[in-house]
Amino acid sequence: MRAFREAVEAHDLDAVVELLAEDVVFTSPVVFKPYTGRAITAAILRAVAEVFEDFRYVRGIGDPGGRDHALVFTARVGDRRIEGCDFLHVDDDGLIDELTVMVRPLSGAQALAAAMGARFEQIADAARAQENPA
Repeated sequence: MRAFREAVEAHDLDAVVELLAEDVVFTSPVVFKPYTGRAITAAILRAVAEVFEDFRYVRGIGDPGGRDHALVFTARVGDRRIEGCDFLHVDDDGLIDELTVMVRPLSGAQALAAAMGARFEQIADAARAQENPA
């Protein structure tokens, strides 16, 4: 999905969030249970943007007019290089209703899990604040 890729590459996380359906399902590469909802997905993506270094998309796969897209990326978490893929599905309104991320190698996934786990409370707080603005 071109808009998602451009927003991520521009580090425009507000634009990324606008592309998410309210009921988006986010499947993490390091957590068993998927997360549902725009608020938690946005909080996770904002934290990932802090964790990933040297992030860049290297290839897009999919039919430009279709509903399923794959964006292959490389990044670094600490001293671990990661290769991964964002799998996107869009709904009838053109919003992302499924986002699945896969990464390799195992040592990179473990580094990502540790870095994101250290931010768990911050992520949860950010999601609650977005769901219940003051």
